[in-house]
Amino acid sequence: MFFPHPVIEQMSDRQVETWNKHFAGNRHERPRSIEEGIWRRTQDPANAEQSGWSKDSAGRRRVVHYRYGYDLDYTHPVPRLVLSELYLFVSHLAPSSEIDSYAKDINASLIEGRWRERSDGWHKGDLVVNIADHEIHPQDERADRETPGGFRSLDVQITSEGFEVPRALRNLPWDVLAGGMRVKEQRGTPTMAEDLSGLLDFLPFQVEVGCGTSIEAGIPPLHYLHEVYRVTERKDNSLTQSHAFTLSPQADTLVQEMLLDAPSKAHDLTRMFAACFVARPTPAHESLKALHEAGHMVGPVITHNFDVLSARAGLEEVFVRRYDQKIPPVPLLDDAKALLVVGLHADRRAVQARARARGMKVFFVDPEGLVENGVFKAYPIEGAREGDVVVRQEAIPALTHLCELLKV
Repeated sequence: MFFPHPVIEQMSDRQVETWNKHFAGNRHERPRSIEEGIWRRTQDPANAEQSGWSKDSAGRRRVVHYRYGYDLDYTHPVPRLVLSELYLFVSHLAPSSEIDSYAKDINASLIEGRWRERSDGWHKGDLVVNIADHEIHPQDERADRETPGGFRSLDVQITSEGFEVPRALRNLPWDVLAGGMRVKEQRGTPTMAEDLSGLLDFLPFQVEVGCGTSIEAGIPPLHYLHEVYRVTERKDNSLTQSHAFTLSPQADTLVQEMLLDAPSKAHDLTRMFAACFVARPTPAHESLKALHEAGHMVGPVITHNFDVLSARAGLEEVFVRRYDQKIPPVPLLDDAKALLVVGLHADRRAVQARARARGMKVFFVDPEGLVENGVFKAYPIEGAREGDVVVRQEAIPALTHLCELLKV
């Protein structure tokens, strides 16, 4: 695999303009040319169903952290969107016998994939692989975490040639791990409504959006990333089933897939960013823009999405899907009487909790499920409370109808 690695081979003039306006540079609230994700999975009594925790089976851990940089490449007659740098880190803590088998599998994949060992790691094309075996992981020493007896760790780091790993990047997933496991919210008894007509009594409102608006724009749902990075064992299409975490090193094929065919795997790894980039704002985003211009919606869009669709519709965004701040600040305005939450199933950044504490009414727009292979799979909102209002619609019909109600 060579860098820059093409993601979109031929960029149109409109796409180049979109890149330069919304993705390039550091003038935005976050570096939009960077894609980053972290998963940390541990065995705990609270997640026993997914992690396989029991008194006789505990202590396993898997950490995945990726950070990709994208750019425009002008070395060809037509500009290309390319992956310019890659950082992928996978760490397993498991019984020593499992780590031994995992290390042998990785070594076999390096040989089969025709990687060449040098003093600074294994090389192929413009990729470098470094492997570290730890009796006690340095990050566990740093955090004063105990290593279970008979366990050890194996780290695999894959980078593009010349990529320097700064200390803050190296520590980030472990700082997230130290923040503790997220406790699932308990759903209350919200009011179910046919539409958003009740919102007319709580104007102006602010809005928080999740992946529902992205899915309507043709972007894959987030569980696509769970499959690509082998985060869970997805044995069927049910969204409500508690899918088992991939915690056994032998069940984790992510590293081997990269070692055996990095270009093919890179297509899967970059598909989400490419889909976000080529997507266009939907009537839902245009409706929010019209409601904002009419003064019914106030403040920026509080977004968990990295597709930049709200900004591309002409709205200011505040991005809260962050790793450096567990509870990032959000601009809840004094004159806002309600928070409209669109297509978001869990209050991971406590935006809704903070809105309720300020006396704001919380409305949800969400079909509470997805259609997969022609079958509707339930996916309930996790933390809707008594006093909240839930409208079981997709964003486009709900928001366009709201515009009709308000004559916007």
